[in-house]
Amino acid sequence: MNELAQTIIDAHGGLDRWKRFGKATAHLKQGGALWSLKGHEGQLDEVDLTVGLGEQWASHSPFSADGKVSHFKPNLVTITDSAGKVVEKLEEPRASFAGHTLETTWSDPQLGYFAGIAMWTYLNMPFVLAAPGVESAEIETWTEKGETLRRLRVTFPSNIATHSTVQTLYVDASGLLKRHDYDVEIAGNTPGAHYISEYTDVDGIKFPTRRRIFPRQPDGNSLDEPLVVSIDLSDIRLS
Repeated sequence: MNELAQTIIDAHGGLDRWKRFGKATAHLKQGGALWSLKGHEGQLDEVDLTVGLGEQWASHSPFSADGKVSHFKPNLVTITDSAGKVVEKLEEPRASFAGHTLETTWSDPQLGYFAGIAMWTYLNMPFVLAAPGVESAEIETWTEKGETLRRLRVTFPSNIATHSTVQTLYVDASGLLKRHDYDVEIAGNTPGAHYISEYTDVDGIKFPTRRRIFPRQPDGNSLDEPLVVSIDLSDIRLS
């Protein structure tokens, strides 16, 4: 890792402490324009979330009003009913998004895939910077609302399912994440600017609890509207 990547990891609690844990759970409230655009308004407004730390998997419960649960892994998404029986599955889910645009609606397993890669990425960041095959390099600084932020360009290997191969992190003087840019490949490479705030300390690891995602313009600036996705996390626990 380069110096900035190490600084960011240390600011969030350090890799040694992070490696003590195998999963994270949290209560998740979501909003924004994306969910209705994709045909799933209200479905994931308020759920319980579990993600693997390191190993890539995630689950949302309830995934629907009738108590279904989603189970995401990079190569398979399953939806189970309240009794645990598999009622839908999607193998090699990434391929199912071929030709999609921002306006293309999603099936339930596709929603489970997107929600899985998103929340796994968010809760494993920045510690995923130390994962095998992840490359990073510091790029020029960025000034926003009077604050100068250092930036890290991150390139993910193909075996990590996330929004896009190349992403950019923005960090403040203390090394904490303030913004996270990516292009959502499975939605027509839609560019997003993801703002991060309201940190809490959980067993020595710092987690942001408030996330707001807006469209990103070609010059790197974000639009004030529409609000694409809002994410609020509470009751974060590590085990």
